[in-house]
Amino acid sequence: MSRIVAVAPALPEHAYTQSEITAELADLIAPASPQRAVLERFHAASGIGRRHTVLPLERYRELGGFTEANDIWISEGTALAARALTAALDAVGLDPREVDYLLFTSVTGIAAPSIDARLVPLVGLRPDIKRMPSFGLGCVAGAAGLARVHDYLVGHPDEIAVLVSVELCSLTLQRDDLSVANFVASGLFGDGAAAVVVAGANRAEELGLPGPEILDTRAALHPDSQSVIGWDVGGTGFRIVLSASVSETVGGGVPSEVLALLERHALGTADISAWIAHPGGPRVLEAFEVGLNLDSGQLAPSWRSLESVGNLSSASVLHVLADQFRQTEGALGVVLAVGPGVTSESVLLKWVA
Repeated sequence: MSRIVAVAPALPEHAYTQSEITAELADLIAPASPQRAVLERFHAASGIGRRHTVLPLERYRELGGFTEANDIWISEGTALAARALTAALDAVGLDPREVDYLLFTSVTGIAAPSIDARLVPLVGLRPDIKRMPSFGLGCVAGAAGLARVHDYLVGHPDEIAVLVSVELCSLTLQRDDLSVANFVASGLFGDGAAAVVVAGANRAEELGLPGPEILDTRAALHPDSQSVIGWDVGGTGFRIVLSASVSETVGGGVPSEVLALLERHALGTADISAWIAHPGGPRVLEAFEVGLNLDSGQLAPSWRSLESVGNLSSASVLHVLADQFRQTEGALGVVLAVGPGVTSESVLLKWVA
């Protein structure tokens, strides 16, 4: 079994209260009443107190089209990714040249060469490192990335792999979109990154570092849900697709997939002490709680993350994992996330000292 030995979250330096962000974005998206009042209501109902942005808040008034936003995603995203990856490796005393495989994920910008290629000289990774950039998984990519890294390490148990997520959601701002989806998204998503270091089974034993082992994973593409979550990509960049049926889709299909994963190991929800759920928004977290019949407070780390930084897309569940990284010997946990498709991924963990 591969073992997660380090998780390092990273956030941009600029941070604002939700009310400050609402006041600024309302002028840009919906300056006229009653649209402005609707946007303000959605922002207030998000459960978010504070978010980080890659640019100073007033800079978004001057932000040009997709080309400028994407150029910022490349430059600032690379710097933030490097900070997260360096912190994760330093936390366990690993040299960047010891990394054999890099999976990079983002859904808020595009580049070729991708950001992972730019990290190689910047961080000091080996030029023969195996890389896999991922685009399109969205919010589910934190959990899916862990699963795919694990899949790789099953066949390469002597190696070190890293997962790096960078999401600069603020750069996808749509100023001409008066849809409810845009009102919700503009009040929900924040900017952030995370890096995870995972050791193959043999290398984990050699290092002797504590952390959760990945016991098993499960993926599901839920039927008739392609229009529920995603992007419409056009001349202005990424325009959010966010259906009102998100929570219904999540509650209707995702819990059964988690239960199926647990059943493969003769486990139930009562056996899980660490629930590491993607903080997709209040309704998503409530759907997880109801569908899995969780007690009040079992998703408290996810609720705290939502309140303190917002929904960071693929990086969010990794921030929750960092918060819950220290557990007792033998504790069991589930990493759970959903994204465009609708796709869900769940990862079963067991902690070793």
